Amino acid sequence: MKLYLRLLQYLRPYWVRLIAAAVCSGLVAAFTGAYAWLVRPALDEIFINRNPTWLILLPVALMAVSVLKGIASYGQTYLMVYVGSRVVTDIRQQLFSHLMRLPVGFHLKNPSSRMMSRVINDVNWIQNAVSGVLKDLFQQSLTFLVLFGVVFYQNWQLTLLSSVVIPLSIYPMVRFGNRLRRIATIGQERTADMSTALQETLTGIRIVKGFTQESAEDRRFARHNVAYLRSLMKSTQVAAITSPVLEAVGVIGVAGIIWYGGSQVIRGTMTPGTFFSFLTAVFLMYNPIKRVATSNNTIQQALSAAERVFAVLDVETEAATDTGVLGLDGVRTSIELRSVSFRYDGVETWALRGISLTVRAGEVLALVGSSGAGKTTLVNLIPRFYDPTEGAILIDGVDLREILLAALRRQIGIVSQETLLFDDTVRNNIAYGKDEISDEAVIEAARAAYAHEFILKLPNGYDTLIGENGVKLSGGERQRLAIARALLRNPPILILDEATSSLDTESERMVQMALANLMKNRTTFVIAHRLSTVQRADRIVVLAGGRVVEIGRHDDLLARGGTYQRLYQMQFLDHEDNDVNR
Repeated sequence: MKLYLRLLQYLRPYWVRLIAAAVCSGLVAAFTGAYAWLVRPALDEIFINRNPTWLILLPVALMAVSVLKGIASYGQTYLMVYVGSRVVTDIRQQLFSHLMRLPVGFHLKNPSSRMMSRVINDVNWIQNAVSGVLKDLFQQSLTFLVLFGVVFYQNWQLTLLSSVVIPLSIYPMVRFGNRLRRIATIGQERTADMSTALQETLTGIRIVKGFTQESAEDRRFARHNVAYLRSLMKSTQVAAITSPVLEAVGVIGVAGIIWYGGSQVIRGTMTPGTFFSFLTAVFLMYNPIKRVATSNNTIQQALSAAERVFAVLDVETEAATDTGVLGLDGVRTSIELRSVSFRYDGVETWALRGISLTVRAGEVLALVGSSGAGKTTLVNLIPRFYDPTEGAILIDGVDLREILLAALRRQIGIVSQETLLFDDTVRNNIAYGKDEISDEAVIEAARAAYAHEFILKLPNGYDTLIGENGVKLSGGERQRLAIARALLRNPPILILDEATSSLDTESERMVQMALANLMKNRTTFVIAHRLSTVQRADRIVVLAGGRVVEIGRHDDLLARGGTYQRLYQMQFLDHEDNDVNR
């Protein structure tokens, strides 16, 4: 109930339409009760007393009730579905907005496919409860109460007798509903598993085909698909048995009514019209009970989905945990890492240990080291994707945790190896993050990134749609668009995360020229992969096992004969040989 009340809080903005829907529901219930009431004069006045006046009045009354009920039913259905759909739209939008503001660590622990399942599949389940079920619960409950009033007015003794079956109806409703909720939770997890398998396979389709693993992926998806089928059939089994059980309980009540009411008609204490009017109302009452039972099943499935949705919404956003209050306007003197150590949640080993380092404003600092040395972890601390476990990072002597998160990140530009572009035009990809920007500024950024010439050769120039993640462009072209985007942002702090490692020689040359423009007068952290990037750095920091083992310029580090020289011989000379052989 607490969970459902939380869902109902989303109805507040739409209370006017909800009241209008409630009025329509009350009219539908009243006109349904009128049908049962009109059975009495139909039998007593027309068929027994043979009253010609009622022969004219009753058909007119039935037609009037039918038309008015139809109008009220239309209004109630439309308004309830409108309110329910708007509520679900609000929940889905809130969930998406919340996901965008959760820490990077949350997204690393929760695959994107599972979050997609929450936003789409789970919210759809909620829509069934808030939209359709809300309508049924309201209308059918009112209809039941009106019909109950009709039968109670006609014969309260018989009403009490027939009410014995109500507790018998509630028990299976509650029992089956609880079981269905548990099954629904499993079913939603199976849907998320399918989404994960589907996304991984389609995203890595080239690898799947390259390793001829189509059959293996078939089998993997089939396992998830069959598991979902099993959970679906279990929920179908529980849902399907609800109606027959309620029908059997209802027959017991009808049998009692026929026995007791029939005896009263035989003794003359009840007219046949009153009895059949009573019986009609009881039969009409059965449908609301059945609909409420079906609604309860849907509610339990929706509440299971709501638990998963609210579990995400209850995770604190970065803004909620942000301790910063200060603004930031570039780097005037330095960025300092003061005894910084870091380890990921749930991991015992340290990713970084005791890093002390001062980067001067405008300096280009290269980070090198073998895989797992801590290079990417270190640069992820600068925009506060994570906070140090120990120690502090300071800009101009101010701890990053004292600076507003949004203010900090507005000063940072990131160009990574895995370039993220959107299925949009070239212009909009370059101008991403800028609400109002001139075409001249976009073109200037593209020129500085050495992207203008290839953009003009595209079918529609800057208005060309580049496909999902820039699939219609080469690797070098995608990277230059990312650099143009960073140039347009004009950040004083720049992070380059192996921005040229996957490019061929010609593409790398163009990207390197673009990067040279990008790094001018910026405090730059470069995770270095290619020799050309390292040689231009003001200083090189060599990491091993999460610690700084060497600092210096390229020639000086080579002369020392330490870790850097070993990395150079193993990695950079191999790249030079490959470049010569191309």
